[in-house]
Parts: sequence; structure tokens; C-alpha cells
Amino acid sequence: MENVLRTHKITKYFYDPEKFQVLKGIDLTVNRGEFLSLVGKSGCGKSTLMYILSTMDTDYEGELEISGQRLTGKSLNELAAFRNAHIGFVFQFHYLLPEFTALQNIMIPALKLARYSRAEVEARAYAKLEMLGIQDFARKPTNKLSGGQQQRVAIARALINDPDIIMGDEPTGNLDSYNTHMVFDIFAELTHRYKQTIIAVTHDDEFARKSDRIIEMSDGTIISN
Repeated sequence: MENVLRTHKITKYFYDPEKFQVLKGIDLTVNRGEFLSLVGKSGCGKSTLMYILSTMDTDYEGELEISGQRLTGKSLNELAAFRNAHIGFVFQFHYLLPEFTALQNIMIPALKLARYSRAEVEARAYAKLEMLGIQDFARKPTNKLSGGQQQRVAIARALINDPDIIMGDEPTGNLDSYNTHMVFDIFAELTHRYKQTIIAVTHDDEFARKSDRIIEMSDGTIISN
């Protein structure tokens, strides 16, 4: 299978209030089209690792490679451009612009990427809404949508640039059980039907169990994968 992400000996220290090693030589390989859950008790290092994998945190030792590109050592501007083109994000809170419509919110990363004309971006955004079954809400301000609908808009926004990886930080942490199942089903379809790679940090045991693979962390190391 094709590797989409690889790390070599990722090591991370915190220095406040004193030096503390939070990640201890993490080696991880993720295959294209894999739905992976990152689990472990609070403080185990999983969120810290996710920030490094997402290229948001550059203060670490070791190497990170995504889609064949070595990202360790690149400038912040280079990393920001890489993230917009290659990584989609779904967070616990959707971070949508409330006064913008669903369609406008989804279009923002693609307009920033400037790979397509505005008309093409709008057509692509509408296609993502259709894929997620919320095309009827395209022109509705996102503050008028339910929590589950808002999270589906956030997933569509993450998909707009056809990223190599979607990274989810507790993507169902703010949802009820019905919407949690709905988001999981969307992720499962994205991986199995569209070969989308998904890495999600989660405390939800059922969500993790149903994903393709569980990476369990404890005290800054991977203890099972």
C-alpha cells in the first residue's frame, strides 16, 4: 500500500515549568485510504503528536513526511501553503463563520488556494454539500444550522481542496450520539468509497473501535497499532 504519512523518531519536549519529554521517538506510518484513530488517556501525548503531524507545531526532533515531501525544517509560510493544499481539518468545534452561508464557509480554503476560478470553487463546494446530504442548506447562514449540520459543513470545508489527509481533533466531542454516528458513517464512507485518509484523535471508544486502525498512546509512546 502507498504511504501517505511517515514519521521517524519524533521527539518533543515541554520546558515550562521544567523540562519534560512528552513524545519519545514516535515512528508511525499511515497508508493512503486508511481511517485511523489516535487514542490514550489525557496527557499521553496524542494531541501533541497530532499538532506535529498537522505541521502546526515545528518545535520537535525527528522527521515528518507527508505525500513524499519532507516537511521538517520548512518555513512557516511553506507549511501554511502545504496545509491548505494537502490537509483538511475537522475540530471538536466547527469554527465556521456564523454570518456566512454554508456554501461560503466551504469555499474559503479553495479561494485561498486559488487553483480554480470562483465559479469552479462554488461548483466544487456545492458538490461537497451534495456528497454530505446538506445541499438544501447551501444558502443558509451557518448560525441557523443544527450542531450536526454545522459539523457536516465543517467536513465539507475540510474536503474542498481534495486533501491527502483529513485530521480530526475530537471531531465528535461536541455532538450527541445520533450525530456522532452520522459523522463516523461519513468518515467511513470517505475512506472506503473515496480512499480518503483520516487520522482522528478521539476519547470515544466506540468511534475508535469501528475505525480501520487504532493507535494507542501512553506516556509519550505508541503502545499498540
